[in-house]
Amino acid sequence: MPTIHTRAQMDLLDWSAPVALAEFDPRLIRGNSFQSRLSRAVSLACDGSGMSRPEIAEGMSSYLDVKISLNILNAYASPSRDDHVISVPRFDALLHVTRDRRLLEFVAADHGWAVIDRQYLPAVELAHLEQHKRNVEARVRKLRAGVRGR
Repeated sequence: MPTIHTRAQMDLLDWSAPVALAEFDPRLIRGNSFQSRLSRAVSLACDGSGMSRPEIAEGMSSYLDVKISLNILNAYASPSRDDHVISVPRFDALLHVTRDRRLLEFVAADHGWAVIDRQYLPAVELAHLEQHKRNVEARVRKLRAGVRGR
């Protein structure tokens, strides 16, 4: 009879932390303008999707019910084609097809925001409340000290 091995507990070395923040390597999206950097982000999202660009263009076309040609997708992904900037609906279609959250982070980061998975929202709210609690407690201590000093 074969021996069946089971683990009584999870090996900590087999675990890796989930990616809370997905972003492009800043060295790969350098550019002189937002449009240039956006084109590089589109290119990286396409190249990292595991799909061919024709498949991505077809997926975007299907999502929007509008024909997105391979040529126009390539223009969006080319920093030298500054006359072809991806529109918001087409950017949304690209997000839908590639599922590349780094595209959203690319836009949000310049505004001091981060795009995180919704499952982490309770942890963010908890951290905010704990910080607020510390601020209130510090204010209470300060007021108590002032009252005692009178």
